[in-house]
Amino acid sequence: MNERLEKAEEEIAHLRRAVDDLSDVVARQTREIDMLTRRVALLMERAAEAEADASGTVPLADQKPPHW
Repeated sequence: MNERLEKAEEEIAHLRRAVDDLSDVVARQTREIDMLTRRVALLMERAAEAEADASGTVPLADQKPPHW
């Protein structure tokens, strides 16, 4: 019975380490996704500004469709 307990404790230790490792990965990916989301928003703003400067009109993405 003592051997079974030690084996279970060893398995729990491995599982805890795996959970901690996965938690670190998720936290890192969350930070990366947040950073990439901010970058995409900035790029969209820049593209809209460039389009407005080039044509002098409202960017197509901000215009209502003709049937409205």
